[in-house]
Order: sequence, then structure tokens, then C-alpha cells
Amino acid sequence: VQLQASGGGLVQAGGSLRLSCAASGRTFSRYAMGWFRQAPGKEREFVAAIRWSGGSTYYADSVKGRFTISRDNAKNTVYLQMNSLKTEDTAVYYCAARELPGLITSTTYDYWGQGTLVTVSS
Repeated sequence: VQLQASGGGLVQAGGSLRLSCAASGRTFSRYAMGWFRQAPGKEREFVAAIRWSGGSTYYADSVKGRFTISRDNAKNTVYLQMNSLKTEDTAVYYCAARELPGLITSTTYDYWGQGTLVTVSS
């Protein structure tokens, strides 16, 4: 299973970016897919997640109201629309997938993408 994240870049504070994560490889059971981020010198943290069946969404308090996670079942792709970006959103963003039910906000996902850098300038 491969997860390919894309869409990162440099944006000014207040701007927007959309990240994409395409899943490929063998068919796997998908309980949820999520986005995490890791800023320099900090631990990886949960950003958002979506249940593949039903589409329930979950957000970290720090991004609630600004970020939106969505999925396209036909394309095996999950998106993260990021609006009203702040300098503190600067980080490498990782997408991840988990096959079995579990704490959706933890980092105990089964598959991880390579990360895409988001830099928000002031």
C-alpha cells in the first residue's frame, strides 16, 4: 500500500492550500484516513481524519473551522482543504491510513505517506 501526499508549498498567512493523498497498491480495508503534521522540534500531531465508511470527520481543536477533510472513494483519495492558514500551521504534513478501528487521533496508523511541506509566511 502506498500513500502519495501532494499539494504542499509556500503560502502567506491567511491563504489557502489543498493537500491530496492518493492511495494505491493492494486493496486494503480502510477504516479511516487521517492527516498529521510535524513541525521542527515537535512531535507529530493529529490534524484531521475521516471514516471511510460513513464519512464522519474529526479535527484537532487548532484547525477546527479552518481545515476540511474530505474523500473521493472512486479516486481512493483524501483531501485536506486548509483555509485561513497561520504561521503556526507550518509543518510537514503526512497522510495515513488505518485498517482497523482504534483511536482515530493517535499515530497508530498502519500506512503512512512521505509527507509534504507546508510553509506559511507572515
